Amino acid sequence: MIPSAEAAARPLRAPLKGARPCRAAPSGHGKRTRRALLLGLLTIGAPLSAQDTLVIRAANVLDGRGGTQHNVDIVVVGSRIVRIAPRGPVPAGARLVDLGDRTVLPGLIDAHVHPVWYFNRKNRLHTSDDGDTPAQSALAAAANAYATLMAGFTTIQSVGSRSDADLRDWIGTQGLPGPRMLTSLDPLTDRSLSPDSLRALVRQRKAQGADLIKIFASASIREGGQQTMSDSQLVAMCGEAKALGLRTLVHAHSAAAVRAATLAGCTEVEHGIFVTQEVLSLMAAHATYFDPQCALVFRNYLDNRSRYLGIGNYTDSGFAAMERALPLAAADIRMALATPRLKVVYGTDAVAGADGHNAEDLICRVERAGEAPMHAIMAATSLNAEAMGLGTLIGAIAPGLEADIIAVDGDPIRDITALRRVSFVMKSGRIVRY
Repeated sequence: MIPSAEAAARPLRAPLKGARPCRAAPSGHGKRTRRALLLGLLTIGAPLSAQDTLVIRAANVLDGRGGTQHNVDIVVVGSRIVRIAPRGPVPAGARLVDLGDRTVLPGLIDAHVHPVWYFNRKNRLHTSDDGDTPAQSALAAAANAYATLMAGFTTIQSVGSRSDADLRDWIGTQGLPGPRMLTSLDPLTDRSLSPDSLRALVRQRKAQGADLIKIFASASIREGGQQTMSDSQLVAMCGEAKALGLRTLVHAHSAAAVRAATLAGCTEVEHGIFVTQEVLSLMAAHATYFDPQCALVFRNYLDNRSRYLGIGNYTDSGFAAMERALPLAAADIRMALATPRLKVVYGTDAVAGADGHNAEDLICRVERAGEAPMHAIMAATSLNAEAMGLGTLIGAIAPGLEADIIAVDGDPIRDITALRRVSFVMKSGRIVRY
C-alpha cells in the first residue's frame, strides 16, 4: 500500500525577512519541534530579492551528479546557488538555515506525471461527464501539484492534457505553489492519420505552447501493449518534432513499438514492459532515453481498483494485465540497468491517487531491481535534467544552477526509504517546506 499523504506531511514555515537564523533542533525525526502554520496557496515562500542571500548549512550533501560533500554552506542569492564552501562565518545580512544532520539533495524530477487526474467527490476517477465544474478540476490539479512539491519533486513533466498549460503557467507566473512543469499538452494518438497530417499536429502542438510531444506508439498495457502507430507515422512525428526543436516521448510497451520509436529517432521511450535485451541495446546505440516504471503506477491502480473499475479500459481483464506486469517491470529495469551506455531516466506515470508518492519507484528500483541508491538518485536529478534539456538549469547542487534543494531525514544511500521523509523543500530560492 502506498504511504498515506498524512503520514508524509510536515508543517510548513516560510522564511521571514529579518528573522533570526533558523537552526535545527536536536537531530532525529521525532525530536524536532513541529508547528502547523496554515499558509494560503499564493503566499507560500516569499521570493528573495536580487540582493537577498541565504546560507543553507548542510552536514551531508548528495550533489545529484554522484558526488558527496560534508559540513558545507550552500550560498543562495535570489534563485541561484552561487557558492558551496566549507562552513564558515555567515555573510553580513544573510539568513542562515541550519539543516542539522539531514541529507541534502537537489530537487527531485519526475519525467512522467498526470497531475490533472484526480478522484472526484464520488470517490471515482474524474471524467468529463461526471458533473465536476472546471473550477473544481483546476483546484484538484493544484492540490496534486502541491502534494508533489511537498514530496521533494521540484520539476515534473506532464504528458499530457490540454489543461496542463494553465497549471504550468499559473505555477510559473502567478505564484501557485507547485513544481516547475513541462507539458506535452494532448498526446498524439490517432493511428488513422497520414504522416503529413501527423506532422501538422506536431506543428499545432508547438503553436499551442507544448514543451515536448507525447506519442502513443502502442496500446495500453491493459489492452496488450501491441504496436499501434506504423513505422512511417513515427518517423514523421519524431522527425517533425526534431526539426522544430521539440523532444518526443513515446508510449510503447511491445518490443516492436520500442524498436520502431528508437529507429524513428524519437527522444525517449516510456514503459517498455515487453522490451527485450536486443531492443535495449539498440536504444543504447541510438542514445534513446528509457523511462521504465517499477511499481507505483501498477500498485496505485490496484490499490484504487474500485475508483477506476468500469471506466474505459479499466476492466477486470485490464487489472489482471497490470498484476501480471508487476514482476516484469522490476525485471525489465534490472535488465536495462545492466545494458551498457543505456540512459535509464526516472518517471513514475503518477495518476490519480499517486501524487505526492513519486519517490516510491526510486525505492522500488533499489529494493527490487538492484539499482545502486546513488545511481537511482542521479536518474531522478541530473540525468532527468539532461534528458529534458535543462541540465544547465537544474538537476544538481552546483554554483550557477537554480536553487532547487531538498533535505530528508536519514541517509538515502544507506536507506533509500529516507526519500519518503522529506522535511525541507526549496524551489528557485524559495523555501516552501521547513
